[in-house]
Amino acid sequence: MDSALIIEKSIFIVVVFAVTMLMAMYSTWAERKVAAFLQDRVGPNRAGWGGLLQPLADGLKLFAKEEFEPNTPNKFLFFVGPGIAMATALITSAVIPWGDTLEIFGRNVQLQATDIDVSILYVFGVVSVGVYGIMIGGWASNNKFSLMGAVRAASQMVSYEVAMGLSIIALLMMSGSLSLHDITVQQHGMNWNIWYQPVGFLIFLICAFAETNRTPFDLAECESELIGGYHTEYSSMKMGFYLFAEYANMFISSTLLSVLYFGGYNYPGMDWVGINWGTNAATLIGVGALFIKICCFIFFYMWVRWTIPRFRYDQLMNLGWKILIPLSIINIMITGVCILAFK
Repeated sequence: MDSALIIEKSIFIVVVFAVTMLMAMYSTWAERKVAAFLQDRVGPNRAGWGGLLQPLADGLKLFAKEEFEPNTPNKFLFFVGPGIAMATALITSAVIPWGDTLEIFGRNVQLQATDIDVSILYVFGVVSVGVYGIMIGGWASNNKFSLMGAVRAASQMVSYEVAMGLSIIALLMMSGSLSLHDITVQQHGMNWNIWYQPVGFLIFLICAFAETNRTPFDLAECESELIGGYHTEYSSMKMGFYLFAEYANMFISSTLLSVLYFGGYNYPGMDWVGINWGTNAATLIGVGALFIKICCFIFFYMWVRWTIPRFRYDQLMNLGWKILIPLSIINIMITGVCILAFK
């Protein structure tokens, strides 16, 4: 492999990881600001202008807090759990196309860490591993509340991964590819998949809430029942890893929703911008358009959290198995009929 390409990809991977961490960090600030807005409060406003330095203060507090280890025979697994959760949240971004091609010093730089033919399968594989971080951490904590939260998280993710996978099948039948890059290219301009797969998008969106343990699907950590769920016994940066992993997963799931159903970096007038202003300008505007879509989804996550009450556990399971899975199968059948009819 070309050494310049290795350096280029390494720099890009570091930038993507940094952006993911930055988005996760400031999502905590945005969450509190959105909650304050919806509840007619001010929110954090002491650290920096408008509280913009509050995430840094929170991070410093987590670093400085005393480490607490419960009386558990599985101390190694107790440390491994947060690491697995954080690592899987970060490496999911490796196959996401963040933009088209930039021309830098005569080189065409693809704004994607790696373009593999089965990137959808890669994403689902990494997401399925992420549950082990929660399960191991809850079990190794030697706490009944943590174990209950871990069991809830595992069963919830397993249940909703089935419906999420089935919702994607209809999209793959239309696109004919498992590559996120190919799926994004096919949505050039305003030819977005949301116009053709609204039911699939709705199913994927609901499952994304469940996979990220966000309200109203936060049964794994609901404070009113389980104190703090799977991270009850965690303190300092180990708890910080779990919290950052949740917000990183929210950022990545918002990115996937934008890429799969809302065109990714595509936007109206992209060809005109490329012809008149150059391909670099069109690509950079596309990156900005993608992040606007991502921020809209992140705001939606937060809006739902402070609007809709938490489901009961039986309601959670009924929705996943009795409603979303049959609905996704019906959506696959209808998509197949439409493809054959309009072929």
